Amino acid sequence: MRNTRRVKNKNGIANLYLVLVFVVLYAPIFYLMYYSFNSGGTMHKFEGFTLDYYREVVADTRLMIIVINTLVIALLSSAIATVIAVIGALAIHHVRSRRAKNTLLSLNNVLIVSPDVIIGASFLILFTIVGIKLGFTSVLLSHVAFSIPIAVIMILPHLQEMSPTLTDAARDLGATRRDVLTKVILPIIKPGIFSGFFMALTYSLDDFAVTFFVTGNGYSTLSVEIYSRARQGVSLSINALSTLIFLFTILLVIGYYYLNQRKSRPPMQIAEPVAEAGVPR
Repeated sequence: MRNTRRVKNKNGIANLYLVLVFVVLYAPIFYLMYYSFNSGGTMHKFEGFTLDYYREVVADTRLMIIVINTLVIALLSSAIATVIAVIGALAIHHVRSRRAKNTLLSLNNVLIVSPDVIIGASFLILFTIVGIKLGFTSVLLSHVAFSIPIAVIMILPHLQEMSPTLTDAARDLGATRRDVLTKVILPIIKPGIFSGFFMALTYSLDDFAVTFFVTGNGYSTLSVEIYSRARQGVSLSINALSTLIFLFTILLVIGYYYLNQRKSRPPMQIAEPVAEAGVPR
């Protein structure tokens, strides 16, 4: 009885802690969303409901071009980074030496935890030395570069969980290297590939620091544009724009969750004709 009460108290404290964490995380976002409908034009007092700021965002042609730029960069960089990450994860997985494998993993992880400002400044110096003009190409290359380590981290655990006997059995049955890769390895690590792609997509959409260094004049992404507008003063159109991005992100997460649920659903059992006929086996 006493143990049951202790377990209930622990669960209650854990739930309270969880609620507090979610309140701290989401309260500023909902505050921002709430005032995006304020006709008063400020975030001090709600005077009335309006959709003017959303109409302003939709009517802004330059902003729509920036939205398209951001989506193109995010989708393209995530796709390229995921392909490279699959090759990289396979290469790391096949390294025999434990020391060499740990070194490669450490180098991969260092890029993830490195400050974005340092990475952005490094890319700026590199592009200046190589002679790449700042704009679409420089942003795409930098997003591909910082997305690869994230995708590798998502794919590698699936490769490590895969039994080596599967590939050995496929080779014993006469499968070529290409067959082993396309019909055995890739289907098994597919959840990791999708996870890596979506993580890279999220990082690309969210990134500000690296993009700020490599955008140049005449080209921008949403994060840089919002920062530039916020520096000019508080405008509720920024609230409306942020609300739309937040809702788009929620749709992405729901879509990813739905796809994962469909993949993890067990296949339907096909009833055997003999069993349906009631014949004992």
